[in-house]
Amino acid sequence: MAPTLADPFNDSSALIDFVINQGNGVKGLSELGLKALPKQYIQPLEERMCMTNIVPQGSIPIIDMSKWEDPKVAKSICDAASEWGFFQIVNHDVPIEVLLENVKDATYNFFKMPVEVKNKYSKEHSSSNNVRFGTSFTPQAENALEWKDYLSLFYVSEEEASALWPSICREQVLDYMKKSEVVIKQLLQVLMKGLNVDEIDEAKESLLMGSMRTNLNYYPKCPNPKLTVGVGRHSDVSTLTILLQDEIGGPFVRGNEGDDWIHVPAIKGFLVINVGDALQIMSNGRYRSVEHRVVANGSKNRISVPIFVNARPIDMIGPLPELVANGEKPIYKHYLDFRSPPIL
Repeated sequence: MAPTLADPFNDSSALIDFVINQGNGVKGLSELGLKALPKQYIQPLEERMCMTNIVPQGSIPIIDMSKWEDPKVAKSICDAASEWGFFQIVNHDVPIEVLLENVKDATYNFFKMPVEVKNKYSKEHSSSNNVRFGTSFTPQAENALEWKDYLSLFYVSEEEASALWPSICREQVLDYMKKSEVVIKQLLQVLMKGLNVDEIDEAKESLLMGSMRTNLNYYPKCPNPKLTVGVGRHSDVSTLTILLQDEIGGPFVRGNEGDDWIHVPAIKGFLVINVGDALQIMSNGRYRSVEHRVVANGSKNRISVPIFVNARPIDMIGPLPELVANGEKPIYKHYLDFRSPPIL
C-alpha cells in the first residue's frame, strides 16, 4: 500500500520498500503529491545549492562545430577544455529534429511504463549488470539521497543491446550513440592534436573511447527543491561526457573562483561536452575535469541523456607517453579499472 500524505516516510525501511523494493523510484514519491520532502532526501547545508554563489552573467563557451578542423575552432575547443572543462557545441553532426527529439521521447516513454515493467531492470531483477534501472546510487547506505531515477545502459554490442535493452527505448538510444560517435571522434582528434598527439591509432582510440555507457535520467518535480539535489557535486570519471538535456535544464558547473557555480543553459539542439577524470589524467593535467551538480526542480519534470565515453575496464589510465617522452614530469600515477561514472 502506498503511504498517505500524513505518513511522509519517517521510517527509512518504509521508504526503501516503496522506492526500491516496489520499484516506484523518486517518480513514485513525486506522484504521491507529498507536501514535504522525505527527510532521507534532505541534504546537509553544505551540499545544497546556495543561490548567492551562482554567477549571474557567467557562461561556458559555445562552439560551432560546422568547421571543426579550422585552426581557430580547434583552438577554441582546446582552450575550453583547458580553462573550463565544459563547453556546448552547435552545428554538430548529430541530427537534431529527428534523433535528439526521439531520444527525449524514448526517455519519457520508458519512465511512463508501469512500475512492474521498469522493475524488471532493477539491480535485483535485471538479467545483466549492463542494464540497470535505479534511483540515487546506494539508497541503503547513503546519508542523504538524490532526487532522481535513471536507466543505465552499458554498450557491449548491438546483439546484446537488442537482447537486453528495453524495447521501448532501444532503437532510439542505439541510434543516438552511433550518430554521436562522429562528433566524439572529431572532438578527440582536436584535443589530441592540442597535446601534439597527431595520430590516433587503434590502440589510442581504444584507450580514449573503448567503451560507452548512456543513462536515461529522470528528475521528477520536487516538493522542496531547495533542500535536496538532483545530483550532488562530482566530476565524471570518463574521457568525455556528451550530454543531451531538455529545455528545462539543471546542471551547474563550478567556476574558476572556487565556490562560484555557473548555470549550463538548456538550448535546443546544443550538446554539452565535459572533460572527465580520465582525460585530465591522460593530458597530464592540461585538460580539466571540473565538478558539477544538478539542482532539483519544484515545478516540472526534467530528463537528461548523457553518454559517458571511457577506456575499456582493462586499460591502464595514465599520462600519455607522448607527453612525458621529452622529459615532462608526469603528475599522475597509472590507474586500472575506473569505476562507473556518476549520472548527470
